[in-house]
Amino acid sequence: MIKFKYVRWKNFLSTGNQPTEIQLDRNPTTLIIGENGAGKSTILDALCFGLFGKPFRSISKNQMVNSINNSSAMVEVEFSIGSVQYKVIRGIKPNKFEIYQNDKLLNLEANVRDYQKILEQQILKLNYGSFTQVVILGSASWAPFMQLKARQRREVVEEILDIKIFSTMNLILKQKIKTILEDIRDIEHQYDLVSSKIDMQESHIVSMKENKDKIIQQKQDAIKENDFELSKRRSGRKDLEDKNKELLQSMIGEDQVTSKRDKLKDIQFTLKDKHNRHTKMIEFLENNDECPTCEQDIDEAFKTKAISQRTEQSKELSDGLKKLSGEMIKVTDTIKEYKDIAKLVRENEVSVAQLNTSINELEKFNVKLHTEIEQYKKDGVEESDIEKLESLKVDIEKVGEQKTKLKEDKVYHEAARSMLMDTGIKTKIIKQYLPIMNKLINKYLTSMEFYVNFTLDENFEETIKSRYRDEFTYASFSEGEKMRIDLALLFTWRAVAKMKNSTNTNLLILDEIFDSSLDGTGTDEFLKILNTLNGENVFVISHKQDALADKFRSTIKFEKVRNFSKVA
Repeated sequence: MIKFKYVRWKNFLSTGNQPTEIQLDRNPTTLIIGENGAGKSTILDALCFGLFGKPFRSISKNQMVNSINNSSAMVEVEFSIGSVQYKVIRGIKPNKFEIYQNDKLLNLEANVRDYQKILEQQILKLNYGSFTQVVILGSASWAPFMQLKARQRREVVEEILDIKIFSTMNLILKQKIKTILEDIRDIEHQYDLVSSKIDMQESHIVSMKENKDKIIQQKQDAIKENDFELSKRRSGRKDLEDKNKELLQSMIGEDQVTSKRDKLKDIQFTLKDKHNRHTKMIEFLENNDECPTCEQDIDEAFKTKAISQRTEQSKELSDGLKKLSGEMIKVTDTIKEYKDIAKLVRENEVSVAQLNTSINELEKFNVKLHTEIEQYKKDGVEESDIEKLESLKVDIEKVGEQKTKLKEDKVYHEAARSMLMDTGIKTKIIKQYLPIMNKLINKYLTSMEFYVNFTLDENFEETIKSRYRDEFTYASFSEGEKMRIDLALLFTWRAVAKMKNSTNTNLLILDEIFDSSLDGTGTDEFLKILNTLNGENVFVISHKQDALADKFRSTIKFEKVRNFSKVA
């Protein structure tokens, strides 16, 4: 049972920075009074906002902040479930949402939505819709059960009977069935594909057996062609190898020629150097009459003799260089011939390597052909074809097992889903409670002196009969009679919730119920019902202070002072 203890708020709606606190478990019945706009109904918005993050009335989040202070709106709700104490704090400007369990802050989830799910699904086990159907009832914005659509009615009753889990399970199963159907389509496509491959392979093997002799002859012809090509390439390889031997033999003496070229280069360099020196000396003697070093005159006879001797020597050196140049040309040509021969040898070696590779491949292919011929002579089918067929059969067996398993899962999931649908197990559970619900509804209607036979079916459609068995609908009654039906349903849901311990609380808040449609007799009978609610704390918000004050154990009066609401 959820036992609400306190609700506190400040800077919330018309309440200012001075906190307002209401003890929720103090008296069995409490009357809340005050002038219009004094802040009587703020308790409804504070409770709904504190627990569910949205107000009871249709107002925006920013409108909940006091328009004068315009910040630090805060609501606290304290309650206990068994021996565990809880406190929920929620604020606006700045935003705040905290849940305390035995004064210890619960770990915050990734976002506010997940944190709210913990509060509703794991702690309260109550959502906003059920809370506003069972715990609080306001004439301004409360939607009576009979005015809800069939789907919304079912959600309220499922929440009260604690069977909403079946709807959640149904949604999960629906998604799983969708996934299974997609997997079945994929696996059937895969099964058909493997089956097609098996048919093609079997046809191939049959064809191979039927054309055994033809295939053997084709392979033998291929071997002959390969042998001819092998002989041709081996012959070509031998020719190249013999040619290379001749070429290598012709290259004997290459080192000596290279050495001779190097020596000739050295001699050539020496002769050119001597020739240059003689030429420079002749030029010097012809152009100078004295020695630049000792500054003495050069004898004319000496100069003539020296020029003659050096001219003769220079001519001899020139003749020698011409002969040497001719020899160098011969040696260079010989070396070029050796290089051309070496290049041809390398090209032949590459060709020999290519021939060796092709010869090896042809020899391997012949070995394979001989093996296949032997295989065909036995049964006419290649070993690789048989292995491929066996592999495909293993594959299709595995795929078939997966296909069978998926179809079994589909059957089980569909059977489970049919049980979890609205017409399944939920309807059976609801049918068990319907007699109790209808009995309680009629009991409360009789207590309020409204003598009709009210019946709900498993689709939550009503049948209303008078004592003369005339049939009516909810819409055909007056507003006061409709209110009696709505109140009877409210008390019925609370009684059923207590039986199931699903929405069992100590709190019931009624906002201006007595100020709308109930007449004096209905009001008196309704108050009698309230006084029979043991262990509950009922708050009634009303303008009828004079008529109701003496009928409640305590009274709370709200008033507005300097534009701020407070408890008088």
